Amino acid sequence: MRRGTDKFKPTVSFGATGFRECDHPDCRAPAEYRAPKSRDRLDEYYWFCLEHVREYNKSWNFCDGMNEEQIESEIREDTVWRRPTWPLGSGENEKRWRFVREGDYADGFGAFQGDSGPENETYSSHKPPPDSPEARAFRILGLDPTASLSELKARYKELVKTHHPDRNGGDKVAEERLKDINDAYSTLRKTVTA
Repeated sequence: MRRGTDKFKPTVSFGATGFRECDHPDCRAPAEYRAPKSRDRLDEYYWFCLEHVREYNKSWNFCDGMNEEQIESEIREDTVWRRPTWPLGSGENEKRWRFVREGDYADGFGAFQGDSGPENETYSSHKPPPDSPEARAFRILGLDPTASLSELKARYKELVKTHHPDRNGGDKVAEERLKDINDAYSTLRKTVTA
């Protein structure tokens, strides 16, 4: 195996003086600085001395001759290192995201739904399953599942005043009802948002 060869290393031509000469016409100074030849050939370089590379850089304009759309396209391509891109999970054979395209998932927070539609409402606006503790709590308090936190608090205060044992002369049924109301309020206080 050969070592020390680099097929990508540019070939260097040296002048009669034994060092690379400046590519500027009529200049024989040592060329230590490189500059791209054009926008289309960024991997090919001119070699200049310090004086002429400064002159070349002042006149260099990568966007010269491009219209606004071409400049914008160039910027977009550079942000992704000129690699092809596509939206996450949009490939036809992308098995990891097929459940999103086919809608075969339970998305309680609307993470896969986008910015519009009823999927973006708050958690309290979603109807809980009928056999869940939240559904039972809504039934006990006599509230709709879309109730806000302020409606929940107001309904709780109203029911506590109505079913408090002191107000009902120590009635055991009212006392048991108050316990259910307290449990229901505790359950919904954890899930209902403002």
